[in-house]
Amino acid sequence: MTVLENEFLKVAIDLKGAQLSSFYNKQTGIEHLWQANPDIWPWHSPNLFPVVGGLINNQLLVEGQPYEMGRHGFARQSEFILLEADEVSASFSLPYCEKTLQVYPYKFDYQVLYMLIDNSLRVTHKVINLDKKTIYFSVGAHPAFNIPFFKDENYEDYYLEFETDEHLEANMLSADGFFTGETHPVATPGNKLHLTRHLFDADALVFKQLNSRMVSIKSKKHDQSVSVEFPHYNYLGVWAKPGADFVCIEPWLGCADTQDHHVNINKKEAIQTLHAGHVFEAPYFISL
Repeated sequence: MTVLENEFLKVAIDLKGAQLSSFYNKQTGIEHLWQANPDIWPWHSPNLFPVVGGLINNQLLVEGQPYEMGRHGFARQSEFILLEADEVSASFSLPYCEKTLQVYPYKFDYQVLYMLIDNSLRVTHKVINLDKKTIYFSVGAHPAFNIPFFKDENYEDYYLEFETDEHLEANMLSADGFFTGETHPVATPGNKLHLTRHLFDADALVFKQLNSRMVSIKSKKHDQSVSVEFPHYNYLGVWAKPGADFVCIEPWLGCADTQDHHVNINKKEAIQTLHAGHVFEAPYFISL
């Protein structure tokens, strides 16, 4: 476990998945990150690579060749290497190996970089192309935040506040987690999405047309909040396991397959392209 700390925050990161496992507000004594109750949802903040979402038949197609891969890719289940760390920053690496080449035929170094900056944590997804050819991938974040913040509150006291005016359309998912091509409107009066216990009964709300690049978790009862800012991410997922005391705010550069539309990786929706020898970086921020 790697721990970073400044006067505002204390955070912890696991080597498995380079996963953020604690986001602790030192000023209020609040642990804001879901603590991975295995009976409900056994994750804190998984890092998604080299795919986001589900693949039809759990198969990634590369030049017509199928490769077995589960939902959200293999990074979250992998042991990372700690490259370097100090009091306020740490870098983790997942380089390609024979095992990854069997399911994802590209040579890469996928890194997750953490840095505390005052009352914010910057998390950067970094991909280095070590191959002699173009590689294709997606990255995404999946942090889960405890709700309510305080014991005397209810889940329904909370809402998500979007940065700018939104007329949101959620992209519908099938029972298998694939896009159906249908959308439905999501009410956001005053740029607020009010949280309820049944909001996610039909799975995640996935927004592909979003003006905002910041979403804040707020309460009707006090001014404590947590914000997620994602300047470089075009898609956003919002999800909670129905009835659980958390909400996930998920910036994505990639998404699940569309049903009946199994295509090669280079044709996948929102796929990222990285030429030989090039480096990709996309930070997002969690702030008090």
